[in-house]
Amino acid sequence: MGVPLNQMVRVGAYVVRQHLAGRRRYPLVLMLEPLFRCNLACAGCGKIDYPAPILNQRLTPEQCFAAVEECGAPVVAIAGGEPLLHREMPEIVEGILARGKFIYLCTNALLLEKRLDRFRPHKNFAFDVHLDGDREMHDRSVCQTGVFDRAVAAIKAAKARGFRVCINTTLFDGADPARVATFLDQARTLGLDGVMISPGYAYERAPDQQHFLKREKAKQLFREIFRRGRGRRWKFNQSTLFLDFLAGNQLYRCTPWGKPTRNVFGWQRPCYLLGEGYARTFRDLMETTDWDRYGTGNYEKCADCMVHSGYEATAVIDAVTHPLKTLAVALRGPRTEGPMAPEIPFENQRPAELVFSRHVEHAMQRLAGGKPLADAAD
Repeated sequence: MGVPLNQMVRVGAYVVRQHLAGRRRYPLVLMLEPLFRCNLACAGCGKIDYPAPILNQRLTPEQCFAAVEECGAPVVAIAGGEPLLHREMPEIVEGILARGKFIYLCTNALLLEKRLDRFRPHKNFAFDVHLDGDREMHDRSVCQTGVFDRAVAAIKAAKARGFRVCINTTLFDGADPARVATFLDQARTLGLDGVMISPGYAYERAPDQQHFLKREKAKQLFREIFRRGRGRRWKFNQSTLFLDFLAGNQLYRCTPWGKPTRNVFGWQRPCYLLGEGYARTFRDLMETTDWDRYGTGNYEKCADCMVHSGYEATAVIDAVTHPLKTLAVALRGPRTEGPMAPEIPFENQRPAELVFSRHVEHAMQRLAGGKPLADAAD
């Protein structure tokens, strides 16, 4: 596994403390988005579909630190947009490390080589480079040629400087299992510290809506990939039970509060992938969000989601509370044959509400009135 031992121990102890305290809902990873602006325009991403005044917004280091302390999650994933476009990102990283957190800085790596001197290697810090397959697969995914080669060069440079480096691979409809397996073999030669793999989520404003995986196809795809991976020692930076879920062997429901999101609007309801309102504080997010309205089987927008940001927390909690089950899956790997776990029924899910434009209109009104976005709430 690619999860460091000290992180596994700290997160496991944290989960046990939450259970002993009788807490039903608690965060595991803070998804911190200090900005939405990016230097790519990927067809499968809806994060940059905002007017320029919103894309120009940034969270300050002080706002980032306040979010980390308010949330209390042991792990922080710094996403975006492209975090390396934020001039104060090194200060943000150092401040979060000083607070004893594990950090994964998600980046497309276009600026990584130029920015390496601004960061220092640390056992609790990793660059998490987006790499959606081999050269052709990745460049098609990000809608720009040459990005794969620049990302690989940046990975090699970062590893040479002593940084921990992982990759984040998102798969879409049409992915070839054999080709993905070959890519994962090639990724091993880079000396990566872990691979995070997941099917893509259908952002409602993403330009390309045709290539997101349906749940049944996603399960079949991952079974085919993991079947080819036996004995090849791929190093996944994920729970073994989450990988088993991707292969259709676990009946999990989403844990949207497991990875809460803080961005320039505030605390995003209900999760990193789905923005349907914002809270001023983390406490408001946890206490006033109607969580039962979301998730696969509850809401049409969530119907095909199998993404780590919703289901990894479910798997981690299951792993900590059922260690023997976890050990069994870890020893044999994800099951790739036989019947799959039952699917969540969809007949009672509520229809999708198209609210993205409304949020943008409200945000633009606040900016026109000289009010900061992060002070907004539902």
